[in-house]
Amino acid sequence: MEIPESHSMECEFSTGDFDNDRVPSYKSSAGSGVKASLSSTGSVHELLECPVCTNSMYPPIHQCPNGHTLCLNCKARVQNHCPTCHQELGNIRCLALEKVAESLELPCRHQNLGCSEIHPYYSKLKHEQLCRFRPYNCPYAGSECLVTGDIPMLVAHLKNDHKVDMHDGCTFNHRYVKSNPNEVENATWMLTVFSCYGHYFCLHFEAFLLGMTPVYMAFLRFLGEDSETRQFGYSLEVGSNDRKLTWQGVPRSIRDNHRKVRDSYDGLIIHRNMALFFSGGSRQELKLRVTGRIWKEQ
Repeated sequence: MEIPESHSMECEFSTGDFDNDRVPSYKSSAGSGVKASLSSTGSVHELLECPVCTNSMYPPIHQCPNGHTLCLNCKARVQNHCPTCHQELGNIRCLALEKVAESLELPCRHQNLGCSEIHPYYSKLKHEQLCRFRPYNCPYAGSECLVTGDIPMLVAHLKNDHKVDMHDGCTFNHRYVKSNPNEVENATWMLTVFSCYGHYFCLHFEAFLLGMTPVYMAFLRFLGEDSETRQFGYSLEVGSNDRKLTWQGVPRSIRDNHRKVRDSYDGLIIHRNMALFFSGGSRQELKLRVTGRIWKEQ
C-alpha cells in the first residue's frame, strides 16, 4: 500500500460485522485521484503489521520513499534502510496509515478465550496486556518454562510435564529435606498443587540469600486472577521443641511470577540458623516440616 505523506485520505467503512483482527472494506481517495480498496477479508495484520517484527504498528509509523511501512523500533534495526526495496528511509511519517488505525475499533485478541470487549486500535494493545482472559504463564519455578494457557491446560501441564505433587484438600503437612544446608542460594523444591474450593493453589518452598543472610521461604500462589485471591486466606507453620513460626496471608495470583512474590517477602521466611534449630540433630541436615491450611473467607 503506497500512500505519500503529503496526500490526504478519506475512508468509508462498512458497518457489517467483522471477525477478530479483521477490518471492514473501505475506499480511499488521494489528491491524485488514485483509488484503492481493501476487501472485507483483509486483516489488520495485512494493513498495520510491521514487515520486520510482524507486530502491530503504532505511531510513529515510518515509510520509505516508495511507501513501504515499518515500525519505529525496526527502523533502527534495519539501519535506516527499507527491508522491502532497500531505499534509505529518512524520516517520512505515514500519517494516512496512522489515521486509518485511529478510526478502527477491533475485538480483543483473546476473543476466542472469552473476552467480548471491543477497543479502539490505539488502546487495544493496553487492554490485551491486562485482559483477564489472556493466557497464564506456567507457574513452575526453577526453570524457564514458556508454556502458556488457561487453568485446566496448565494443571494438566504441571501434572504430566513437570510431574508436580497433586493433592486434594485444604490442609497439608510437608517435609523438606536437604543434605547440605550450606548450599542455600537458588535451591528450589518440587512444586505442590492443591485442589480445594473448586480452585487450584501452588505451594512454593525455596532457599535464597536475603542480602548476605541465607533464608528459606514458603508461600502460596493462586491459579487465577488477583481479584479472586481476596476470597481466600492461608496459614503456614514450622517449628519444633515447643517453638514455632507462623505466617498468615492471602495467596498471590500466578499473574505475579514466583520471583516477584519471593522478592516481596510475602510468605513465611525462616533464617538458616532457625531452620537448622527446627531440624534438630547435628544441624548438618535440613529437615523442616511445614504445615498449613487454606480457607475461604466468609
